[in-house]
Amino acid sequence: MILNKEQLLAVTGGAITASFINALARGITTLLELGRGIGSAIRRISSGKMCSL
Repeated sequence: MILNKEQLLAVTGGAITASFINALARGITTLLELGRGIGSAIRRISSGKMCSL
């Protein structure tokens, strides 16, 4: 099927789906948790209060 210029300009779509929003929220949550973990590790190393095994 070949569309002409007017038909191509009238094409709509690409709605944001619930799965896209969920994936975006999970990505943001993962980045925040990663930042918290790295920040905690830096704070423990700089204060010298590391857990010994």
